[in-house]
Amino acid sequence: MQSQRLQRVGAYLFADLDRKQEALLAKGIDVISLGTGDPDLPTPEHIVRALEDGARDPRTHRYPPYSGTGEFRKAAVQWFTRRFGVTLDPEREVLALIGSKEGLAHLPWATMNPGDAALIPDPGYPVYRSATIMAEGEPIAMPLSAARGFLPDFDAIPADALRRARLLFLNYPNNPTGATADLDFFARAVAFARRHSLLLVHDNAYSEIAFDGYRPPSVLQVDGAKEVAIELHSLSKSFNMTGWRVGFAVGNAEAVGALGTVKTNVDSGVFKAVQQAAIAALTGPQDVLAPTLATYRARRDRTVAVLRAVGWQVPTPKATLYIWVPTPNGQASVEFAADVLERTGVVITPGIGYGASGDGYVRLSLTTPDARLDEALARIRRAYG
Repeated sequence: MQSQRLQRVGAYLFADLDRKQEALLAKGIDVISLGTGDPDLPTPEHIVRALEDGARDPRTHRYPPYSGTGEFRKAAVQWFTRRFGVTLDPEREVLALIGSKEGLAHLPWATMNPGDAALIPDPGYPVYRSATIMAEGEPIAMPLSAARGFLPDFDAIPADALRRARLLFLNYPNNPTGATADLDFFARAVAFARRHSLLLVHDNAYSEIAFDGYRPPSVLQVDGAKEVAIELHSLSKSFNMTGWRVGFAVGNAEAVGALGTVKTNVDSGVFKAVQQAAIAALTGPQDVLAPTLATYRARRDRTVAVLRAVGWQVPTPKATLYIWVPTPNGQASVEFAADVLERTGVVITPGIGYGASGDGYVRLSLTTPDARLDEALARIRRAYG
């Protein structure tokens, strides 16, 4: 038996993809998945060693502090200050998360009342919508279009929606589109949030996955942003730690505190040994990112070249792990993804899974080992070239 909330949410996009892939594999089909953004590259060795050392210390086996150890929160502050030039209070403005997804999912519970609205980018990471529904709120789509660089048009949001809205979700660098935003955009977003009494929630999980000299900013670099904004970070993509489940929230002290209160009621924090490993990642050598970025950049360039060669109109993203591809002739995304799967055995993600404005697009992930990615691209070239 499912609650009405859960029925409204529906199945999670990537869970459906996993089931379809497993069904094909069971039939003996050699399936190559370019569907999910799960890094195939190893976690840097010094981080693994820190986990090993922590796991052998029996003091880590007890409950951790709900908000994260003091050492972890201080490491997050040091990294954030070094990276963005923003000073944070480790006691009031930083909170450890079991991955940024967990924080995004719990923020609506912490800050919304039943019937409140949240402004959701469309296309956007599905958790923004599902978390809002689970909190008995109403998700209101902000369409993102290529014509606007996949940035929302704040002036187009209906006045009635703004009166009911409590949260504004943003995500740059953006999943799924790969779009980026500059500080001028964030300054407008902060002013908009202040004008309409919104909490601006910035999902910055891809802040370190950028190419060609581009360095993504933080919304908290905007003067006064901490008055209205909370930003969530993850070690998953930056340090190839998706399975480790560790991240942090920073910014507005009231929002950070409210999120922390939810967490004291629903979880018991991040395993201390994982926090020790995260400290090693945040305070250790940052040049470990360079080979990871070089690998993704090379994969991006090969993928874009092949897709353009078969006639698909593909932009070159400056950030994230994804290629956001308009379907040929505006074909429906589910239909096109099914055609690619049938003709090539390659799994790609239908854009409509990220919202109605994602129809007419598909997303390809760059987190497949080189040999398998090249085989997938060769199959696409043969089928569509």
